[in-house]
Amino acid sequence: QVQLVESGGGLVQAGGSLRLSCAASGRAISGYPMGWFRQAPGKEREFVATINWSGSSTDYADSVKGRFTISRDNAKNTLYLQMNRLKPEDTARYYCALDRWGRGGNSWTHYDYWGQGTQVTVSS
Repeated sequence: QVQLVESGGGLVQAGGSLRLSCAASGRAISGYPMGWFRQAPGKEREFVATINWSGSSTDYADSVKGRFTISRDNAKNTLYLQMNRLKPEDTARYYCALDRWGRGGNSWTHYDYWGQGTQVTVSS
């Protein structure tokens, strides 16, 4: 079993930056793809970014490409999401997730363990 705890969310003005962290416990995250998803009120869960087990390969939603960077520190058992040039439309609850079967990708159905999320609010 893996427990994931996100942190780093908050209120920021448009154009600002935030760095989200996702601390894992119960199992080492090395060897598993991980991802970030987000969900705004009244909207479906949306893919943000994914990273392979080593960190050598990443993928992003078009809406965040060039502004967000996903990374991981397997020694610290932690996943990160650096968010720059934030926009009001980035406002959502952000969730980290781990895929224990190695599928990865941008479908939330491929991920088995989820954190409780951290709220990001971007004011205009």
